[in-house]
Amino acid sequence: MIMFNCDYLEGAHEKILERLCETNMDQTPGYGVDEYCDRARALIREQVKDPDAYVQFLVGGTQTNMTVLAALMRHHEGVIAADTGHIAVHETGSIEATGHKVLTLPNKEGKISAKQVDDYVKAHNADEMKQHMVKPKVVFISYATEEGTLYSKAELKDLYKTCKKHNLYLYLDGARLGYGLMSEKSDLTMADIYKYTDVFYIGGTKVGALFGEAIVFHNHDLHDDFRYLMKQKGGLLAKGRLLGVQFEVLFEGKGKKCLYYQISEHADRLAIKLKEGIKALGYEMYQDSYTNQQFPILPDAVLGKLSKKYTYGYWCRVDEKHSAVRFCTSWATKEENVDQLLSDLKRWTK
Repeated sequence: MIMFNCDYLEGAHEKILERLCETNMDQTPGYGVDEYCDRARALIREQVKDPDAYVQFLVGGTQTNMTVLAALMRHHEGVIAADTGHIAVHETGSIEATGHKVLTLPNKEGKISAKQVDDYVKAHNADEMKQHMVKPKVVFISYATEEGTLYSKAELKDLYKTCKKHNLYLYLDGARLGYGLMSEKSDLTMADIYKYTDVFYIGGTKVGALFGEAIVFHNHDLHDDFRYLMKQKGGLLAKGRLLGVQFEVLFEGKGKKCLYYQISEHADRLAIKLKEGIKALGYEMYQDSYTNQQFPILPDAVLGKLSKKYTYGYWCRVDEKHSAVRFCTSWATKEENVDQLLSDLKRWTK
């Protein structure tokens, strides 16, 4: 089988594996206070253009979202997210398990707007029964979104401004951050994302690392005792240097020349090649994505043939004979596999 169903199918980039082997017998302190984690933090601070940025490392995305959001809210508070948001759909109620409700808003192309947030908070504050309801405290967004779409710089600035207006925190899930930033449609840098959020994380698991996410706090009022929470949530990795080594490799180099961006550009380029090839066969796209996730609408008859040779993610039914599916490319996707998929689709379309 040739697999396109997600972007974490392979292990890790060979440069990361090489460095892990080279440093395997080094002795370092545990729990992320080693020299490798310190160097990785310094490299990330260069990316966000703030030498005082607070950086910590966790193993996976769900763990990261759960730990960060638990740190940002009191017991009676909740987090606003799109109804397609990862924490609302694909994290098995992990946020609710911490005692905090996910307050969903209708998405448009996978996104929520500053106006939606403004209207929601105003309505809550105007309700005489508000003490009987969960109080909104955090806004959660993803870059790229679950639909493969992107927030513009103007949209992100407006959300951040609205959050500050209502004393909310803006938190950005960056599981696919590299694929978002390297999209031809992106007008954001990592420094922009840092500037216009309170907290965000840099995804490594889906972008070349064996595992790992880097949490970056812009708001310095929020990270007191965060390492206590990391430990409580099972996230303070004893062999923490394994995370530092990986992010050090990903962010060595200046600007967009570092490995993180190079491998992200590779995934986006192949995704757009796949998208254009599918459109050339006459198929429509369920979502106009310019990142590594693509959502064609295909006949069920074609999908029946496709599933014997390829894996993909089923998205939704469009009509009686057509379904939207998701193809993911990644840092490790081979161009010949994309070419083979397009060749087979052309053959099965006739």
